[in-house]
Amino acid sequence: MPADDKWKANMEKVAYMKAFPGLLRTWDQLIGKTVEVVLPLKSKTGSAALICTDGSFVVVPLLSPEPYELGEALQAGREHLEPKRPEAYAGYDRLLKKDRDAQRTARLENILGAIQNNVEQIPELKDRLAQLVKEWK
Repeated sequence: MPADDKWKANMEKVAYMKAFPGLLRTWDQLIGKTVEVVLPLKSKTGSAALICTDGSFVVVPLLSPEPYELGEALQAGREHLEPKRPEAYAGYDRLLKKDRDAQRTARLENILGAIQNNVEQIPELKDRLAQLVKEWK
């Protein structure tokens, strides 16, 4: 059966490719290696094959990290990157503080707005707020 033969041939080819000598499967296998060439792949825009000088290689997806991933990477890599890019981290820290301060102010405004918008519908709100303020003093 030609269809079965094609399926078997494809399975054999895929198994061979997945076991190809030098194929790296985890990021930590790249430690200490030198990338010789980056080859863009046509099959998926942005993907590439990184070929190392020792003949090892890895296929990587498009480098388009989400902002939360970038933030995590900057924090995780800080001890390695900051000594090489102190001015970049100074700018990042300034913007991080600005964002946190803006978030704090926005939360405050949201809380105050919620109180103001509900004080007429919930008359006991004033008394409860006064009671909370006394407890905090």
